[in-house]
Amino acid sequence: MTARPQPAVREQTPPPVTPEFVRPRGSDYAALMRRVRQAGLLERRLPYYAWKTAATAAVFAAAWAALWAIGDSWWMLGPAVVLAAVFAQLAFLGHDAGHKQIFRTRRANHWYGLVVGNLATGVSIGWWTSNHNRHHAHPNTEGDDPDVSGILAHSGARAATEKGWRRFIFRYQAWLFFPLLLLEAGSLHFSSVRAVLTWPIPHRVREGAFLAAHAVGYLAGVFLLLEPVKALVFIAVQQGLFGFYMGCTFAPNHKGMEVFPEGDNTDFLRRQVLSSRNVRGSMLTDLALGGLNYQVEHHLFPSMPRPALRAAQPMVRTFCAELGVPYAETSLITSYSEALRHLNAVGRQAAI
Repeated sequence: MTARPQPAVREQTPPPVTPEFVRPRGSDYAALMRRVRQAGLLERRLPYYAWKTAATAAVFAAAWAALWAIGDSWWMLGPAVVLAAVFAQLAFLGHDAGHKQIFRTRRANHWYGLVVGNLATGVSIGWWTSNHNRHHAHPNTEGDDPDVSGILAHSGARAATEKGWRRFIFRYQAWLFFPLLLLEAGSLHFSSVRAVLTWPIPHRVREGAFLAAHAVGYLAGVFLLLEPVKALVFIAVQQGLFGFYMGCTFAPNHKGMEVFPEGDNTDFLRRQVLSSRNVRGSMLTDLALGGLNYQVEHHLFPSMPRPALRAAQPMVRTFCAELGVPYAETSLITSYSEALRHLNAVGRQAAI
């Protein structure tokens, strides 16, 4: 869907950290919610998350053990690649905890997120929850969604009004997209530290302590096992691929879908569906993308446990067909193609 003309994005200050966004109660959405509740798709799935956590933790520990066994050798690149993938899987679990998909209580989800997020991967669960909930409340909405106010332009209006180095990036953003993903992990770590230091995040001391423990443990483990040059290469490969993996997971979700102007009053159901794209695939796709390939269902029901999303998909797709609301679903390759074509079309506006 072609993005319609948009106003320029205003500069934003760090927002206050608030509870999960309030979901509008429109009649269409309420009708769909009743079907989902009656199907039991919002019930917690603790056994799933128990084995998922155990399996991910086992691979995490095995990769570090392999690095210790290999020692100061270039074979250490093997564990670096594995840990990049494991960090992403841990981030998916932190994402689920941030949406309260795992446990019934906010406290339990918070502590789980601290362990898999702050401690294991160095990404603040408090920052992630605050930032991500704003995205869910206003997906692809200029001025409100932080995900469309970053280093890439999602509307021609923004691309045409920016100047300096941002305008250069916008002009070539389709070509720069995948290389920039190698820096994504650094951006996540920087945003986490900045938020803990400057945003009104609850439990700031706790968040900071877990982030510091991650940094000390990660760096000590790498530099004690490897000589400095190999240690730096390990970090560059592991963190670069971690960010690349995360960025490739997010890319299909919204890029190239409907972009709403600031202040748009489209109802909740249509805003979520029109701005989201699903990715077809097998159980392997579900694993690789952390369930985010069911982006439409996830945006409609953020607290729905990951394993229930596959079951919810036919229900949501049928409901959208009844309403005449377009439901986007493509292959993974097609989703990247559509996203890059959109970025390229928007980027051309920066050269006018």
